[in-house]
Order: sequence, then C-alpha cells, then structure tokens
Amino acid sequence: MRRRRARGHPPSARLRGACIAPIARPPTSPPRWPRWTRKAPSSRRYGAIFRAFEPLLRSQARWAAGRVYHILLRPGQAEAAPALEAQLGALLGKAFELRTQPLPDKETAVLIVVPEHSAPQVEKLLAQGRISEVAMPGPWAGQTLAQAMPAMQARLRAIPGERATLERRRAELRRREEPWLRHAARGARDLLARLDARALSRLTRHAFVLEGWVPAETRPRLTTALRDRFGDTVVVEEVARDHWHAEEAPVVLRNPRLFRPFELLITLLPLPTYGSMDPTPFVAVFFPMFFGLILGDLGYGLMLTVLGVMLRRRSAEGTVVRNVAEILEACAIFSLIFGLLFGEFFGDLGRRAFGLHALWFDREEAVIPFLILAVALGAVHMLLGLVIGTATAFKTHRHQALGRGLMAIMLVLTVVALLASVNVLPHGFLTPSALAILGAFPILVVLEGIVAPVEFLSTLGKVLSYARIMALGTASVMLAVVANELAGAFGSAVVGVVFALLFHVVNFALGVFSPAIHALRLHYVEFFGNFYSPGGVAYRPFGHWTPTRTEPS
Repeated sequence: MRRRRARGHPPSARLRGACIAPIARPPTSPPRWPRWTRKAPSSRRYGAIFRAFEPLLRSQARWAAGRVYHILLRPGQAEAAPALEAQLGALLGKAFELRTQPLPDKETAVLIVVPEHSAPQVEKLLAQGRISEVAMPGPWAGQTLAQAMPAMQARLRAIPGERATLERRRAELRRREEPWLRHAARGARDLLARLDARALSRLTRHAFVLEGWVPAETRPRLTTALRDRFGDTVVVEEVARDHWHAEEAPVVLRNPRLFRPFELLITLLPLPTYGSMDPTPFVAVFFPMFFGLILGDLGYGLMLTVLGVMLRRRSAEGTVVRNVAEILEACAIFSLIFGLLFGEFFGDLGRRAFGLHALWFDREEAVIPFLILAVALGAVHMLLGLVIGTATAFKTHRHQALGRGLMAIMLVLTVVALLASVNVLPHGFLTPSALAILGAFPILVVLEGIVAPVEFLSTLGKVLSYARIMALGTASVMLAVVANELAGAFGSAVVGVVFALLFHVVNFALGVFSPAIHALRLHYVEFFGNFYSPGGVAYRPFGHWTPTRTEPS
C-alpha cells in the first residue's frame, strides 16, 4: 500500500505474512453477462418526409397513372435539385412534378412524379446522375412511399406505447433482479481483488507467504487481529526499508478535517510520490485566498455562500459534490472578507445605495497598490515553494536542495532590492542586495549547472505571473460597475434593472469560473513546480468491495 506522507506522519510499512493453512482457491471463471443494446426504429427518420409530402401523396387523382420517385439528398447536395428539375423540364416539358423539402438533419427530401410512359427516360437520367431512390425499411421494402406511408405512420404511432410498456417491464425487472445483480457485482469485484492479490503471494501444500502494504499506524491493529484469530500460526514481519523503494509504496493523503475537501484539487493531478510533501494544507490556505482576492465582493460572496450551502444540503458526506460545496464555502468566506476590505457590494452599488467605503483600498481606482499586493503575494507563494523544495530534496539530492535554497535567498534579495529602489525600504539596502545577487550567481551555476540562471529568471517571471490576480479582480469590479451603469442607461427603469441583473449574473458566473481556473494554475504550474513530485499510486486496501458514493454500483 502506498501512503502519501504529510510532514509528521509515520511511514507506510511493507509486511510479509506466512501461514501454514492453504488459501482457498477462487472459482475457475467469473460469470458472463449478456450485453443489451437499444436501437431506434428505422421508420422514425421518415417522419419528416411524411410531413413534407403527405398532401401531395394524398392527391393521387392528379397522378394516378404516374410513376413516383422518392430521393434523399445528403448534406451538401441540395444544389442538385434545381439542376435535376431543369433536366427533367428539358426532357419532359411540363409533364412532371417535383417537390423538395429541407429536413432537420440538413438533408433534402425530393419527390418526383412523372407519367408512366416516361419512367424509362427518367430512370436513365437518374442513373446518369448517380441519384438513387429512398429504400423503404424492413417489412415495407419494395413498396413506394405512398404505399408504405399508412402502415409506417401507424407503426410510428404505436412505438411510444410499446416503449412505455418496455420501460415498465425494465423497471419491474430491475426491482426484482437488482439485489441479486448487486450481490453478483460485489462477488465479481471481490474475485478480481483476490486474483490481483495472488500475484503477491506464494503457496505450497502447507504454507503461504503474502506481501502487501498497510499504513504504519494500522500495523499493530493488524498484528493483534491476526494473532487473536489464528494464534501463532501466522507470522507478520515488516520488510526492511532497504529492501524496497519509495516508488513502490502506495500513497494515502491524510489531512485534518478542515483541509480534507481540498484533497479533491490534489487528486486532479497524479498523486505525489511516497515520502514527498503533501501540498493539501497549502492549497487549502492559498486557493480560497486567491479566489477571494479576485472576486472580492460582498454581494457576489453572499451569492457564492448560498450556492455552497445549497450544494451541501443536496450532497452526502464524503462525496465529490460535498467537497466542492465546502471549497465554495471557503472561497465565499474570503470573498466576503476582501469585499468588506475593498468596500464592494455588487461593484459600486454599496457605495451608491448605503455609503459603503473601502477599509483598505478601492480596487476601482487603486490599480497600482492592487498590483503590488498581487506580486508580493506571488513572491511569498514562490518563496514558500522553494523552501518546501529545499526541505524535501535535502535528504536525497543535496546539490539540488542547496541550489533551491540559494535561489530562495536570491529571490528575497531581489524583493529587498526592488523595495529599496522605490523607497519602501531604506535606499541603503539597494547596493548590498544587488551585489549579493551578483555574487550568488556563480555559486548557483556550480550547484545546479549552467541553466540555473535561466531557472532563476523563470522564477522571477512566475512571480510576475501572479499579476493576473490584479487583472482579473479589476476586470470583475469594472464589469460590476458597468452592470450598475446599465440600470440608468435605458428609458425604462424596469428594463434597466433587468439588464443590470442579467449582467451581474454573467459577471458572477465569470467570477466563479475565472478565479478557480487561474488560482489552480498558479498552484499547479508556479507553486508545485518548485517541489511537487507526481507519480504516486493510490492505496487501495484489500477487502470486500462496496460501491463508493462517487462510483456507480
């Protein structure tokens, strides 16, 4: 089993068990199930043709002695109908009738009526143009459309009743057989698990050896249970760690209940390898913070809270929907906090309606402070990623760890130099910081190679990419202001309010989608790139299969 390790958690244990009792052999083969398919009646596609030509087909007195041709032109062949009509006119004069009707699937139905004595000439013309008639389906093969239409329409009218009867029979069959099918599905899954486990076992006439993984904290419980059940006939031995590699151990993500919903965002990527850092706690803090900085509106925050509460009430504990609901609620809290700090309630509506003012700064006007905040937050985030990368790589890749640590120091020095250059810090810090950065470059090249300066410049570029927080947040508040302006841009107050509400709904949808996408990108690309080691395999304990809430049974 592989267990994903967060800092402070005990490792997984690889165990070998031996017993003198033989393992019961599974059945020779699992049952085979029939495959069911459902196909729509072929006569259904003729319904549009019936509706198009039914009046003409009923007036048989006009062409009782005539020959009828039914043609179906494929998509892109509609221009062939005028050409065909012109050729028939040149051949027969006015002694024919041609009707066309576009069909819903971009096909064109064509019906041609000609005198019986002209049929050979018309058929030759159609053959030269490689135009074939519509073939009647099933029991109506060989009949004309006029002959087959009454029976086919009767069949179409009967189909809904037959489908309803079949649906009732299927529901009854499901009600009667579902318990047995669920039991059979569990048995089949258990059989597959046993077959997979046999690859980890060796069996003789009197004993067996079985290897597997258990979380380290569960090993004493497992040992006690085996001793109570089998006494001294089963021996449990922990395999020494120098006999297995971290790549072999499965991963289990273990986090406090507050952070657990954010494991959903980690499982969108391959799990981290065993022994590396579990980024879930950091995502649980920074993801809703980034989201709230971008949305940052009391009105939208309340709407997001309502959405999260509704999803929570409609979901069960442990499901994906429940995790999404709890993530939305965390994002809503940060949106409300930053909305209060920015003084925003549906944009500037709060200021207009009841005098709401910013406690920190107004995003509508303070673009530069907002940009500085976003980039500073990016520097902190990237610095944290470099520190984590240094800590996780120190045991196995000392040179890489030292290089990442030096890069973190250079990032701090760069921030200090920039702040000193704009007089946020004393100007005396500028020269020492710049000299320290220049002196660190050769050391960085020695530690990580000639590409190290490029990686450092790339890190600085990633810090600047956090400016998207400012760009998206400013765009969101500006759209909200535009929505409020629309309310007075129309002659009718009702029309203006309706347009404003629609605009706010669209802005809210964008305010949920865009922050989520870009906050995930800042984590997956910028932050995780400093330390994340993908490739872990999820721990799936051996046992009786039961369907999860996210897995169909």
